[in-house]
Formats: sequence, C-alpha cells, structure tokens
Amino acid sequence: MAPMMATRAAALPSGAEWSYEVKWDGYRAQAAKNGDAVLLASRNLKDITRQFPSVAAAVSRLDAATALVDGEIVALDASGRPSFQALHHWSVEGLSLVYYAFDLLHLNGRDLTRRPLDERRAALRDVVDDSGVLLSDALPGTPSQIADAVQELGLEGVVAKKRRSTYAPGRRSDAWVKVRFAQHQELVIGGYKPSAAAFDSLIVGYYDGAKLLCAGKVRNGFTPAARAQIFVALHDLETPRCPFANLPSSRSSHWGEGITAEEMSALRWVKPKLVAEVSFAEWTRDGSLRHAAFIGLRDDKPARDVRRE
Repeated sequence: MAPMMATRAAALPSGAEWSYEVKWDGYRAQAAKNGDAVLLASRNLKDITRQFPSVAAAVSRLDAATALVDGEIVALDASGRPSFQALHHWSVEGLSLVYYAFDLLHLNGRDLTRRPLDERRAALRDVVDDSGVLLSDALPGTPSQIADAVQELGLEGVVAKKRRSTYAPGRRSDAWVKVRFAQHQELVIGGYKPSAAAFDSLIVGYYDGAKLLCAGKVRNGFTPAARAQIFVALHDLETPRCPFANLPSSRSSHWGEGITAEEMSALRWVKPKLVAEVSFAEWTRDGSLRHAAFIGLRDDKPARDVRRE
C-alpha cells in the first residue's frame, strides 16, 4: 500500500499526545512477509527485494505468519552513522545495512491501519523480536531535549507522531510531523552543464502543479562514483527541449543561481525523470537554492511527486 507521509514543520510539537522517533536518512520501505516469501517495496511501490538481500533475510525471520511492516532501510558508514550516499554502494564498500521498523500495518490477516499508533507499535515490538529487524523506538525526553540529542549525534531529524493516530495510506498527514535539522529538499534533475570529465553542475527544480520550476544549480557533494553514475543516466535522458517553465531567468540572481538565456546555450537538457536529494543553506527570494550540495539519487520517489517543502 502507498505509505503514509509526514508534514514538514519548523519545530517539534509538544504535549502528551505526541511520541518522537529518529528520522532516518535512508530508503523508505515496506516489508511484506507471507510464510517464507518476502517482498520489499519502495516509497513508490517498486520491488527492491533483490537490492537488499540481508534486509529481506531479516524480514523473513519476523515472528508472524504474515505481516506488513513500514520502516527505513539505512546504510551505516565506517563510524556507524547513517549515510544516504552509502546506500548506492553499500555492497561494494562492505557497509552494514539495517532495517528500522516503525509501524505494523497488517498482522496474520488482520488490518491494523485503523488501530491507534501505540497499539500498532506494541504489536510491532513483539513481531520484531530477534529477527534482525530493528525497532525504531520512541525517544524519551522533552522535544527540546530530544532535538538537542539527535543533533549532537549528527542524525537527520525527528518525526513526531500522535499516539492515537491511525495509518492513512498515501496521505501526507499532520498527525505525523517531521523536523529536519539540516535543510534537505528532493528535486528533479532537468539539465546539466557539461565539463571535460562529465558535468560541472546539475540544473534542478520542483513541480508546482503541472509546471516544473527551476530551483538553480547543484555543483557540490558529488563523489567520483556518484558523478559517473549520474552522467550515464543523464546521457540516456537527453532531450533538446528545456523542461523548466520559468527559464530563462530575466537576470542572474544576487547569489548567481538564476539562469539567463545566454547561460542556457551552454546547458544540456534531460527528461525530468531523475530525483536528487540535496542539502542547502536557504531559499532565495526568487525561489533558488543557496549553497546546494548533492546527497544522493532518490529512485524511490516519482519525479512528478516532487514539490517544494
């Protein structure tokens, strides 16, 4: 089923009706177990079972005949910290994968989506047991204490969830609220500036209704492996037509993120299929990103679903 999604907020809500958990920097994935059979599905319901065999093996050991679990596949770097970029190369680099489960939607033929979150999580704790799947447990403390601790550990953020909330498939609900401590944004790749080796920068944007709006350039954050992987994908998607509705810019912005007609002549355009996650300092007044850096490709989200958060 399509996953329930959280609404973005600037600060964590407070009150006894809320519980808090880590926002993991990984692949959102639902895990289905039916006897000995296991299926891992991405956020856009793509089958990713073969990509993560160790996760599938852990799911097969859940203490249930049938179950549907919601969670996040996370790659841990050499220091034990979550690394989204490492998800693309975990097997080559010999990194560890873990599946953090945070919800239980079906259990042994019973639909739990209409049951309160606290009840679903209690059942999940029993199902996870010693399977190798890890429970993304509720964090103790006040919202400010939790925020301080998560930031000190260098983790991406916190998700607050109403304890009595039901599961709303395919909906972005204010019963789940996410707070990121570093600003991240998913963006569609619509072009690039070529260089002698591969590309100098990516031209990225987001959808506003049916229009793809340019949000500027991403020059930093690329590992050699990521740059090579992206360049191959870009080459296969090249098109003569600019996909951005708001280009050319009338002028370059104060920070240089605008793209004029003169600059466009040096760019190459691609069909808007690839989604990248980037970190950035802030949005400018003209709707561009400042100091954007590449984090990784998101092949678990359709480009058409990308909106400015």
